[in-house]
Amino acid sequence: MNLNQLYYFQTLAKTQHMTKAAQLLNISQPSLSYAIKELEKELGAPLFEKKGRNISLTKYGKIYLTYVNQSLNTLENGNHFVKKIYEPNTGHIDLGFIYTLGPYIIPKVLHDFKSEPNNESISFSLYQSNTQNIIDKIKDKTIDLGLCSKTVEDDDIDFHPFVEEDLVLIVPLNHPLASKNEVYIEEIEHFPFISFNKESGLRPIIDETLQQVNIKPNIIYEVEEDHTMAGFVSFGHGVALIPNLFALSSYQVKILKLINPIRKRIIYTANLKNHDMPSLLRFKTFLKTFSA
Repeated sequence: MNLNQLYYFQTLAKTQHMTKAAQLLNISQPSLSYAIKELEKELGAPLFEKKGRNISLTKYGKIYLTYVNQSLNTLENGNHFVKKIYEPNTGHIDLGFIYTLGPYIIPKVLHDFKSEPNNESISFSLYQSNTQNIIDKIKDKTIDLGLCSKTVEDDDIDFHPFVEEDLVLIVPLNHPLASKNEVYIEEIEHFPFISFNKESGLRPIIDETLQQVNIKPNIIYEVEEDHTMAGFVSFGHGVALIPNLFALSSYQVKILKLINPIRKRIIYTANLKNHDMPSLLRFKTFLKTFSA
């Protein structure tokens, strides 16, 4: 059985006339007749019966036609969808990003991108997680592009810097350090500290920085993402080093600049090498010029 046989059967079932069907299919009548006989032989059941000069579907043919119509319609929809998502102006991108980019960066990126000419019909599916999960999803081709907080050694993935974020100290509003606008990192040594967990791309940066000034923080909680951290600080559980996020202004915390600033948090784009469909290439080009 092949796809042509199914199209031949479908057309013959509509016309119920061998000559008309052959003309519509642009094949000879003997070729059509042979294809139908081979299909009937494979199925082990007659699909058509003669009715005067015409033919009609048998009981088995009517049943089979229902499934053939469904199958060919599904296939046509699949063909249309793949062509659509690969077309530069109507493509579809599966985008993964770390949690902290959700409240501001990603909404602004998509707004600005889709506001540009020819981009309004490009669609997105969104996936939020930590960096390692995003990288895993890139490798199994679940997502096309990820925005991650660190790079990994992987020959199959391209990483490129996207944006940089300053790190700040946040403290509760009633904290002894809240009267200041800037601090030295050393000033946090004796306060309870809320840290990112070891899966976070920021954890190595913060650990390395604290080691450089000989601080062993009193870590009381480890969390996965920034908004959880800000919530714990706002309720007085401790202090934290965190990217200077737009959404921090909605929490009851004091944001303090660091006099001896530590490394910035770099957000990277990540995607499989040689896996650039036209709409993804356009989006990646846009990200190179994006300004938060």
